[in-house]
Amino acid sequence: MSWDATDFAILRALGADATLSAGALGRDLGLSQPATWRRIKRLQDEGVLAGRRVDLDAEALGFGVTVFLGVKLATKGRVSLEDFERAVTAIPEVQTVQHVLGLYDYRLRVVARDLSDFERVLRRRIMTLPGVGDVEANVLLSEERLAGPL
Repeated sequence: MSWDATDFAILRALGADATLSAGALGRDLGLSQPATWRRIKRLQDEGVLAGRRVDLDAEALGFGVTVFLGVKLATKGRVSLEDFERAVTAIPEVQTVQHVLGLYDYRLRVVARDLSDFERVLRRRIMTLPGVGDVEANVLLSEERLAGPL
């Protein structure tokens, strides 16, 4: 797996705008559409380009509260990590599930319409999951840098 400056230019361009077509990208980079498409395909096959996505504005969609939850499992021996992960990923308000080292076993990013909606999600959905022990919530006040290209 060796990448050249053109491959990195393709990754930068798609990182900035994932909707770019191979034709438009090729025009910007001085490549033909088929050559650009082959490079994109190779980057996908090598696992470097893992997919394309659209970022939605949660607040514009009515989800005004974002909370990061640290979740410590109480019964790791009796409940498998896979059981917890399967159950927590089925909750639509849970946007990310990260298995981490440290004080907590998992870090969750949860969106809700407001704090009372978050409380409902926490009490009725998250706290009832298999193996959940300690939970710590941190409410997001502002986000200065959004996830983006490396």
